[in-house]
Amino acid sequence: MLFDWLMSTDLNAVPINHPAQKQALMDLLARLEEADVTGATEEDIAAAQDEVAENMGW
Repeated sequence: MLFDWLMSTDLNAVPINHPAQKQALMDLLARLEEADVTGATEEDIAAAQDEVAENMGW
């Protein structure tokens, strides 16, 4: 899961092309922490994936 990767990765070691990319990752991590995704079940994740895919238009 992206949250797990963000929590375990040293963002200073991630190759970036622009400082805004690192800031975006830090902002995303903060938002995920606020949403408390740590309590999400597999069913919650599957439902969220389905909802996002439904609106992608692919």
